[in-house]
Amino acid sequence: MLAPEQTEGPYYVPSAKVRRNVTEGKPGTLLMLQLRVVDASSCKAIKGASVDIWHCDANGVYSGVQGSSGTFLRGIQKTDAHGLATFKTIYPGYYPGRTVHIHVKVHLGGNVVHTGQLYFPDSVTDRVFRRKPYSRRGKRTTRNAKDFVFAQGGRRSLLGLRKVGSAYVGSITLGVSR
Repeated sequence: MLAPEQTEGPYYVPSAKVRRNVTEGKPGTLLMLQLRVVDASSCKAIKGASVDIWHCDANGVYSGVQGSSGTFLRGIQKTDAHGLATFKTIYPGYYPGRTVHIHVKVHLGGNVVHTGQLYFPDSVTDRVFRRKPYSRRGKRTTRNAKDFVFAQGGRRSLLGLRKVGSAYVGSITLGVSR
C-alpha cells in the first residue's frame, strides 16, 4: 500500500459535490490530481470507488469551516474502469503547524476504506510558493520533516509530480482493503 492511513483532520465536511473541477475560481497554480484506487491484496483496479478530497486554498483557508462558506477545493469522483479518479484543483497553501497537504477518503459500498493525506516534495512547494498568490504570505512555517502527521508515514504518501506548462500533475496509487 503506497499511501498509509492517516488522521482525517479537523476540516472534513461530509456530502461534498460529485465533480471533477473543485477550484471554484480560487487563484493558485493549477494541479491535476490523479488518484488510482487498487485492491491492496491483488493490486487490481477498483471501479466505482468514491474518492473524496479536500484542502485549503493558497491563503490556508478551508471552505465550509471556521466561518468560511462555500465548497471550494472539496469534491468527490468515482473511479473509472482503471481505478482512476481525476480532479482539477490548485496547489494547496499552508496554515501554521502543518506542511502542505491534501486530505483524501476512499469509500466503497458506503464504507470508508481509506483515510489519508497526500503530500508534496518540499523542493516543488518552494518553487510554487515563490509565485503569486502564495508569495504574498511569506515563508511557510512547517516543512515535511517537521510535520507531526507527515512523520507517521507521509514519505509513502508523497505525490509523484510532473510539470506540464505552468501546471502540475500529481499522482499516487491508494491500496485499500475491501
